Amino acid sequence: MATLKDLKLRIASVKSTQKITKAKQMVAAAKLRRAQAAAEAARPYAERLEAVVASLGSRVGDIHTAPRLLAGTGRSQTHLLVVMAADRGLCGAFNANIVKAARQHAEALTAEGRAVKFLVVGRKARSGLVRQFGKQIIDYYDTSVVRNLGFHQAEEIAGRIMALYDDGQFDVATLFYSKFRTALVQTPTSQQIIPVAIPEGFAGGSAVVEYEPDEETILAELLPRNVTVQIFKGLLENVAGEQGASMTAMDNATRNAGDLIKRLTIEYNRSRQAAITKELIEIISGAEAL
Repeated sequence: MATLKDLKLRIASVKSTQKITKAKQMVAAAKLRRAQAAAEAARPYAERLEAVVASLGSRVGDIHTAPRLLAGTGRSQTHLLVVMAADRGLCGAFNANIVKAARQHAEALTAEGRAVKFLVVGRKARSGLVRQFGKQIIDYYDTSVVRNLGFHQAEEIAGRIMALYDDGQFDVATLFYSKFRTALVQTPTSQQIIPVAIPEGFAGGSAVVEYEPDEETILAELLPRNVTVQIFKGLLENVAGEQGASMTAMDNATRNAGDLIKRLTIEYNRSRQAAITKELIEIISGAEAL
């Protein structure tokens, strides 16, 4: 049974932890509003750009003359999984869910006889995959030294991906990130970024539109930008999702700490009352003996 001193020290320890979780919850709540606004502002542009690229791609007459980012390599043997997660923990299952989605996709591809490679962004993505897929991680982008993720970081990541593509390192690239919905809900999402996936039955090619210059020339400019923009969107979605998950996790931790403090305080008072009663009985027994 714990002594009064042990209980007192444990209560003090839990109170200190509660102060930390409460402070982190308030910080995450303050950052969430700005991160959510940035993510929601980036979505329409990224989605519209993707639709424009798909529309142009559907109008290309000869796929063999199209840019490689649209036409692909003609194979789907080697897949690059670009997994983006956070650098810090204390955000519930946010990082684990992204890594889990990427791991399941990799296992399914491996079962089909495809080769899988990884480019990971963020320390938690690397630590979550290194044990099972350590030898398949061909590149790592460290975001721990970046205070605020922006378009420049998206350009650097996209540059690395396209350099690997030009070098023939993979045939298909798929992006993994967590789409922000609410502070309570973040959905792990996968998106093929190379080659651009044109939805089956896409009707964009039926529009009466004339392009100057031709579609291939426009796509040569738009496709690299589309890769960068989709990565930028994923980064912003991740930042908002991380703050929302962190706020929720820290709120739960603060509540749990409060409940634990109440239980420990009750146990402390009971033990203290039992000790006082025992001392009184000893004093009374001693007085009667005299």
